[in-house]
Amino acid sequence: MKIVIPPYQTVRAGTGRAMVTGDCAPAIRQILEKETLYEFAARQPDARVMTGRAPVFAIDLPMGCGRVVVRHSMRGGLAAKVTQDLFILPTRGLRELMNSLRLRASGVSTPEVVAYISYAVGGIFRRSDVATREIPDGHDLSTVLHELKEPDHRRMALDAIAKLLKALSHAGAHHQDLNLKNILLTSGAGEGLDAHVLDIDRVRFSSPESPLVAKANLDRLLRSLRKSHDAGRIRFAPEDETFLRQHGSEVRS
Repeated sequence: MKIVIPPYQTVRAGTGRAMVTGDCAPAIRQILEKETLYEFAARQPDARVMTGRAPVFAIDLPMGCGRVVVRHSMRGGLAAKVTQDLFILPTRGLRELMNSLRLRASGVSTPEVVAYISYAVGGIFRRSDVATREIPDGHDLSTVLHELKEPDHRRMALDAIAKLLKALSHAGAHHQDLNLKNILLTSGAGEGLDAHVLDIDRVRFSSPESPLVAKANLDRLLRSLRKSHDAGRIRFAPEDETFLRQHGSEVRS
């Protein structure tokens, strides 16, 4: 799979500083001169709203820049109670941009980062928004495993997951929060399905083909699958886990 890495431009407007794909720089500049990208996304009447630590909006950017998913970076865990959406440079958005470029160059399917914006807050703190290219007609893994009943269809989904796990291992990419919501499935070019990895700001890189990375990603995803199965949200049989262990932990020779 050949990945074309677009050129990025730096845009400064209002309190924001952005790294933007070149074709979208005028649109992002126009928005930042009046408000933050997240504020713009939140007030679009046709925005599709998704859940997250904060609402996530799928919108059309102006000037024909296409459809994107806009997120406001929020902290998780204990830090969220104190700092909420405040970060010290570099923020998660920059890490997501760099990880996206590296993963896509290594053949791992993940959404293109269209824009990463950080906003000056005062002192050493920044807030940030990230816009990624929307992958159309995608469904997260929890939805797919809940709705698919036919064994052949479920095996197609598991096969796509196994291929994604192997691609992550090939890139040496350890996703520390690889769960059902962070894997998106779409129809492939043939009869199969394609799997795409999301929320990649938490990816850390090690040696390509690392068996430790392969095991860590597989174990993290299996915990998520078992937890969702035990809660009655999906069907995940022992033979499904066996399939992923046999096919998802393989590394290329």
